[in-house]
Amino acid sequence: MSPATPGTQRLAARLRPCGPVLDAKAAERAREIIADVVWTPALEAAWSALAPVFGASPYLASLARRDPARLAALLADDPDLRLEDILARTAAVADRSPRDAEPALRLLKQELHLLTALADLGGAWDLDRVTGALTRFADAAVEAALWSAARGELEAGRLARLGDAGRGPVPGWFCIAMGKQGAFELNYSSDIDVSVFFDPTEVESVLAEGQESQAFAVRLTHRVSDLMQAKTGDGYVFRMDLRLRPDPSSTPPAVPVPAALEYYESVGQNWERAAFIKARACAGDLEAARGFLDELQPYIWRKNLDFAAIADIHSIKRQIHAHKVDERVSAKGVDLKLGRGGIREIEFYVQTQQLILGGRHPELRSNRTLDALAALESQGHVTTAAAADLTAAYRLLRAVEHRIQMLEDEQTHRLPESDADRRRVAALTGTDPLRSFDALITRTLKTVNARYGELFAEEEPLSSRFGSLVFTGVDDDPETLATLSRMGFSNPGRVSQTIRAWHHGHVAATRTERGRELFTRLAPRLLEAATATGAPELAFNRFSDFFEGLSTGVQLQSLFLAQPKLFELVVQVLAFAPRLAATLARRPAAIDAMLDPDFFTPIEIELERADMARQVARADGFEAAMDAVRRLHREQAFRVGVQVMSGAAAADVAGRAFADLADLCIAALAPAALAEAVRIGGRFDGEVAVVALGKAGSREMSATSDLDLMTLYRAADPAGMSEIKGWDASTFYGRFTQRLIAALSSPTAEGQLYDVDMRLRPTGTKGPVAVSFTAFGNYYEGEAETWELLALTRARVAWATSDAFAADAQAAIEAALRRPRDARKTAREAREMRQLMEQARPPKGPWDLKLAPGGLVDIEFAAQFLQLVHAAAGGPLSPNTAKVLDAFAATGLADEAALAALSDAWRLQQDLTQLLKVALADDGDPEAEPKPFQALLARAGQARSFKALKTRLAAAQAAARTAHLALLRA
Repeated sequence: MSPATPGTQRLAARLRPCGPVLDAKAAERAREIIADVVWTPALEAAWSALAPVFGASPYLASLARRDPARLAALLADDPDLRLEDILARTAAVADRSPRDAEPALRLLKQELHLLTALADLGGAWDLDRVTGALTRFADAAVEAALWSAARGELEAGRLARLGDAGRGPVPGWFCIAMGKQGAFELNYSSDIDVSVFFDPTEVESVLAEGQESQAFAVRLTHRVSDLMQAKTGDGYVFRMDLRLRPDPSSTPPAVPVPAALEYYESVGQNWERAAFIKARACAGDLEAARGFLDELQPYIWRKNLDFAAIADIHSIKRQIHAHKVDERVSAKGVDLKLGRGGIREIEFYVQTQQLILGGRHPELRSNRTLDALAALESQGHVTTAAAADLTAAYRLLRAVEHRIQMLEDEQTHRLPESDADRRRVAALTGTDPLRSFDALITRTLKTVNARYGELFAEEEPLSSRFGSLVFTGVDDDPETLATLSRMGFSNPGRVSQTIRAWHHGHVAATRTERGRELFTRLAPRLLEAATATGAPELAFNRFSDFFEGLSTGVQLQSLFLAQPKLFELVVQVLAFAPRLAATLARRPAAIDAMLDPDFFTPIEIELERADMARQVARADGFEAAMDAVRRLHREQAFRVGVQVMSGAAAADVAGRAFADLADLCIAALAPAALAEAVRIGGRFDGEVAVVALGKAGSREMSATSDLDLMTLYRAADPAGMSEIKGWDASTFYGRFTQRLIAALSSPTAEGQLYDVDMRLRPTGTKGPVAVSFTAFGNYYEGEAETWELLALTRARVAWATSDAFAADAQAAIEAALRRPRDARKTAREAREMRQLMEQARPPKGPWDLKLAPGGLVDIEFAAQFLQLVHAAAGGPLSPNTAKVLDAFAATGLADEAALAALSDAWRLQQDLTQLLKVALADDGDPEAEPKPFQALLARAGQARSFKALKTRLAAAQAAARTAHLALLRA
């Protein structure tokens, strides 16, 4: 272009030094290289302004050295006219092929960059002129790249023709400029946020035969993007970020207009509404683009907002941590965009108020930050002082942001950590010395953050004491990632992405607008609760499994927000109780039980008997009855487990509740199993009872206990036969037993109840599965071994066809136990059995409370042995270990100190076992668990700390082992 025309002023004459010359040698090297090619009066006149620039910015010095003639031409021209010339030459690139367009656009970007930087740093242009120039070039470059890419598609035979200038090269395909490009606020080394949409019908009108609109639209988008951002020896034009489209993780780069409109109307978020404040048509079919934006206006600018919607808009601001006035902040390494008091806070300050007020006040809808701030002030929504503070801060921070990027043409918003590099930015800003620059930045950031904290100050914060928790936008927020790391998350990026996906409505719980509004409030509480467990990653992952399994989320999220202690308990359960967590993940409806006011009241499983009976009675068939029982069992087992976790249920209460629940299941399914046997084999006259043994018999079950069972029957006629199949008594009651085992143990759509073990019946696996009443008496009178009699001490009738037969069966059990026996022989055999068990099944570690010396098995052996040797003389009999130890202490039949040691160790280890079985896998090691879980364990063991618990446990086990050995020798 020719030198400046009359009425204009050359750039060289308008430049002023921006600051001191930091690196005189670097500036002089640039001068020498330039002078070797060209040296003009304009260069000489401008050198005092150029030297500080080239002494501080390696990037700008390289642009000058690369093409000195270009630099000279820029200085000799009016900057405004030169800008128009650059834009005209950019528009002309539209006529070139992609191969020719690629280098041309990059050289034009270099020229634009050098012109803009010099005009900015030299004081020729203000901030609006600078950002406007960058934005206008971005628009022109995208439009030119589009036309060039479309010509390439035409030559390749995928387009039948090009559209006219009014509709773009491909009618129906258009770009929406978002973010700073949309608002004409582009920064110096910014990428450009562009969303691409297309009308399938319009696009098809120019496609060659056999081309599909979606595939072509995506292909064209990629071609335009490649032309813009592929890095060559001449650099790149702009990085294009296409992720501000609807749900970018699951949609193609070009989105059909109907799908986009449906998305925004159904699951669009408030931060996306805020993003569209700045949106405008920038390339392609501008008529279609403007029509698309017109259709979105009711979505962006809502005239009627309820309280929940307003609160959700507030959340955009409240996710950022408002720091205290006296909290330290440093200019070193600070992020001027995303950090405390940064540009984002000013933008959020404006946009949140625009979203709330703009629906009824069109004058507040400006897409430019400072224009909107001025409108808010003029309407009385922002004080004059606040507007002045934020306006001054915005201008300063944007100017410094440009200078950071001018150093190396990097898309960064962070001031350098090193003093030397930060001094370069200060020099380009015109502030010297460095401490004055740092003080200016610090003061500005504190001012912005203070003003930001005033906005919606009465609302609950959605940040954390650890820092900001921002999940808006498509990028992971750096401050949020740092916050998550401080909270203990090892993979903060994955956590952030998961939460942002939930915000996008990817799960049923957040598919409705109300669900997303509630989750916005719940998310920081979730992260705080997960952190409090000491195992945040584990807690979050299990909550994720649970949350993603919900069919709806409004009621449950409302409950969690209304009852934060309950929510914290649920997260704790998810972290520490994998079985309960699995129950919630597979069957989220189990948590409905927590809505019951009686959920945390003392457990009385018997109250559920009538409810279970009703459900089984309504069931259509045997399998349906099995499912009905499983549903109620799941709810009640979950309730017991949660009470154990929360400390609301002691071990004896929980053990009894788990056993009562097993009885309830047996009582519901045994009649159904008997009816099945009758249905298949025909009616058989007789009685049958289900006998519980082991922990089920002693009512000391835990969350993982299996069922040790035995069935006893008595035929009305020993020679009787069933009416249909002609089964004898053994076969008929064997079939009943098999059906009962299946009902209790088979997995169904509703899960599994118990593992059932029938090996404690007479003759074990060798004999019939159901035992006749006569055979039972005969076996225990003459054949039963000592270990079988020890096991029988914990037998009780769990269900029978009549109360009379239940009493007879219980009497037969007591009779077998009260027969006289040789005490010395019994003691010797009990000792030998325990030794064999220790050899065959040694403890897995110090936390194997069942098999460890002085553990539960040692105590059970001692209690069972005492019953066997004293029963014939009328000594105490009870299936429950704790009760029988107390009974022997009351009668004085055994050493008082030994009994006390056994009782103390029993209760301690039962308390711990209940929690361990709810929380950990069978081979779990409390030593490897988080400290909060160890604290729970200490609380269960009534110890001050986990260390104190281990000391107490070791002492109790040692005393119990000594007592066990003493009693079996006595």
